[in-house]
Amino acid sequence: MTASKDRVTAAVLIIGDEILSGRTQDVNLNAIARYLATYGVDLCEARVVPDVEQEIVDAVNALRTRYDYVVTTGGIGPTHDDITADSVAKAFGVTAPEHPEIMAMLRERWGEPNAARRRMAHVPEGGSLVKNPVQGPPGFQKENVFVLAGVPAIMRGMLDDVGPRLRTGAVVVAVTVRVTGTGEGTIAAPLEAVAKAHPDLSIGSYPFFAPPDVYGASLVIRGRDPVEVEAAAVELEKALADLGVNNVERLEA
Repeated sequence: MTASKDRVTAAVLIIGDEILSGRTQDVNLNAIARYLATYGVDLCEARVVPDVEQEIVDAVNALRTRYDYVVTTGGIGPTHDDITADSVAKAFGVTAPEHPEIMAMLRERWGEPNAARRRMAHVPEGGSLVKNPVQGPPGFQKENVFVLAGVPAIMRGMLDDVGPRLRTGAVVVAVTVRVTGTGEGTIAAPLEAVAKAHPDLSIGSYPFFAPPDVYGASLVIRGRDPVEVEAAAVELEKALADLGVNNVERLEA
């Protein structure tokens, strides 16, 4: 889809050596993308960086200036490699003192917290807290950057406090034209023609295979104007029929 002044954009920054090593499989990106879509916010980029301060600083600064919002996951726990809060603070050129509300939460649970637990109270100056309804301390927001936990269940809980803070855009609608028994090489030309005729839409082909001999492609048309999305789908179906491709079905997704 082409950019417009009304489009709201976002990026996700996944922080953690465990993701890059393959030890932990990330599932947060999918959840964030789907959540943002309900607010009409386009997820445009995702990055994964290690637990290295300068890598985090550079990524935060690159993404926050390019997109309307940045959502980070991971690195806000009590261990030595949980450096996200201090790194985000450095990206903004501020310090990350202990937040009094988080310190109060920690004291209520553990008494006087040790140095490791106090790390979880670090919030950049000027930041506001993001509620954590699951367990543990909250995340935080610093301007257009939301810093959330890496544990999926906790991260998803925090998202519920992020949504109401977003500037929303028009929600994207999608139609899938599913073709079975025909390869992408056959449908490439009509698909390209429809895509060129509708530059404001996102049109993609996603092949599928199901042993032993079922194959085809899901042709997905996405856009913010339901009328244009429907028109493009009709044009594509007609173009396929003109080619003699008849095993076609429409899916609303």
